[in-house]
Amino acid sequence: MTEETKKEENNTENEVETIKAEADEVETEVVVEENIPATKEIPDIKPGDTVKVYQKITDVRDGKTKERIQVFEGVVLARKHGKGISSTFTVRKVIDGVGVERIFPLHAPFIEKIEIIRSSRVRRAKLYYLREAKGRKARLKTKEDKTQGE
Repeated sequence: MTEETKKEENNTENEVETIKAEADEVETEVVVEENIPATKEIPDIKPGDTVKVYQKITDVRDGKTKERIQVFEGVVLARKHGKGISSTFTVRKVIDGVGVERIFPLHAPFIEKIEIIRSSRVRRAKLYYLREAKGRKARLKTKEDKTQGE
């Protein structure tokens, strides 16, 4: 064997080793991605439900980042855009006599969890009339189990 053929063999061996190493890295990355859940557990939210939405908030002060969870509790007024990835729901609550509404994307990564506190019986898909309703007219009838009446 000449020196040129030896150099070529060494180069090809080195290339094969680097390709094997890269292939091993790619395989480990795929395994890591398989462990990540595809979707979160999302409850069936309907208009009239009273929900608690746990939202992750990152605070940045003086170059330090802190992550905390803030809870927004209120009545679901509407759910829009179906059940797809871009679906949203509107939650309303009253703070010191001032109504506050927030629109949350259902599949947003900053939503930690959604908890249904109470379900109410409603006859409309969108409860926008609650914006103007005051006092007794703003109340929703709660759903009762059919087994309780028997």
